[in-house]
Amino acid sequence: MKVKEESEKVGLKLNIQKTKIMASGPITSWEIDGETVETVSDFIFGGSKITADSDCSQEIKRRLLLGRKVMTNLDSILKSRDITFPTKVHLVKAMVFPVVMYGCESWTVKKAERRKIDAFELWCWRGLLRVPWTAKRSNQSYQSILKEISPGCSLEGLMLKLKFQYFGHLLRRVDSLEKTVILGGIGGRRRRG
Repeated sequence: MKVKEESEKVGLKLNIQKTKIMASGPITSWEIDGETVETVSDFIFGGSKITADSDCSQEIKRRLLLGRKVMTNLDSILKSRDITFPTKVHLVKAMVFPVVMYGCESWTVKKAERRKIDAFELWCWRGLLRVPWTAKRSNQSYQSILKEISPGCSLEGLMLKLKFQYFGHLLRRVDSLEKTVILGGIGGRRRRG
C-alpha cells in the first residue's frame, strides 16, 4: 500500500488498528501485512461528515444541531438586557451562522434540507426576539421583522453566496483536478445504475 510505503520513508509507522478505509465503489477488504483494515460507510474528516454515498443530508442535519448547541450556549448573553439588539444580531451572525455554514460549498441542498435551514434561521431569530414556540404567529408575520433585523441575505442566501465564490475560485485555477471534475472533463464511462 502506497500510504504505508511513503510514511515509512519519513519514519512514520501506520497503525492498522486505528486505520479505517472508505470507498465510494464496491470494495471487499484490504489487508496490510496480513491484517485486515476496517471498512466504514462514513467518517468525520476536517470537521465535515463524509459518507460513502456522498449524501449531504446527514452533514446538514449535524451542522444544524451544532448551530442549535451554539445558540443555546449563547442563551445567557442573548437574554442580557445590557447588550443592544443590533449587537445580539451581529453575535448570531458571527458565532452561530458560521458553525452551520462550515463546508456548505460542497453540499447538495434539496428542498427538504432547504426547509430545515430556513426553520433553523427562524428558530434563531425567534429566540433572539424572545418569542416562545407556543406563540400562535405565522411565519409571514416574521418576514417583516426579519427584514428589519437582517436586511442582508438569509442564511440560505449566504450559503449560496459561498457556493458561487468557491465555484469562481475553481474556475480561475489553471490545472486543477477539482476544476476538471466540476466541468466534466474526466474521460471514461461509469457502470449502469
